[in-house]
Amino acid sequence: MGFGLIVIGDEILSGRREDKHMRRAIELLGERGLALDWAEYVGDERGRITATLRRTFAGPDVVFCTGGIGATPDDHTRQCAAAALGVDLALHPDAREQIALRIAETANGDPVKADLNTPENQHRFKMGEFPVGARIIPNSYNRIPGFSVADHHFMPGFPVMAWPMMEWVLDHYYTHLFHLDAEQSRAFYVFEAPESTLTPLMEQVEATFPGIRVFSLPSVGDVTRGDRLARRHIDLGVKGSADLVAPAYAMLIEGVRAMGFEIVEQ
Repeated sequence: MGFGLIVIGDEILSGRREDKHMRRAIELLGERGLALDWAEYVGDERGRITATLRRTFAGPDVVFCTGGIGATPDDHTRQCAAAALGVDLALHPDAREQIALRIAETANGDPVKADLNTPENQHRFKMGEFPVGARIIPNSYNRIPGFSVADHHFMPGFPVMAWPMMEWVLDHYYTHLFHLDAEQSRAFYVFEAPESTLTPLMEQVEATFPGIRVFSLPSVGDVTRGDRLARRHIDLGVKGSADLVAPAYAMLIEGVRAMGFEIVEQ
């Protein structure tokens, strides 16, 4: 079981909005000893959203899905989730209760605004129509819930709502997975070194320590920094189980030193 993120919305792909969910998902998972395994961006197109969800529902991963669960014409996620599962949408009773409470709170005592039968309020209840069998995700910001089906969890695109909901899901359903994998990482900077020269050493480290992954993140440098990192460098390191990171790191850094390249440990 891994963790995935699907971010839905034309506004992300067009650049009108910048995605912030992936960074926050990484942070929330990392605080619990977990990691994000993959992420996908999908526009507001029903066929593509449905196909994506049909594929991920068939897999073993925990999936967070943000965006498109409102009730405007460009919101399709609820309908696509139902289509991918082959079930109907239905107003969830717990969602109806929360939406009714929200209507009452925002009416400020105005009986017309509080009337649940007005067309406007009836439309609001559509935000509580979820695939049959879904569970609600509480929304601490404005009560309008998200929903969960199996290990897929759907929430609004607004970070102020989505992030507490994501945290609630983790702490409500997945505490048994927290800190099971004692994965660690260590890295150092290598200056003016071609990756092709370092690759055989990287392969040797991985062959010597099964389960260790070597990563290499090259940079052309940032001339605005005014320090070592203004020069061309590689962020080179290892990650894996805690008992293997130290010896693998030692083999990697000593191998690079033997090649004569400048090194700065992080």
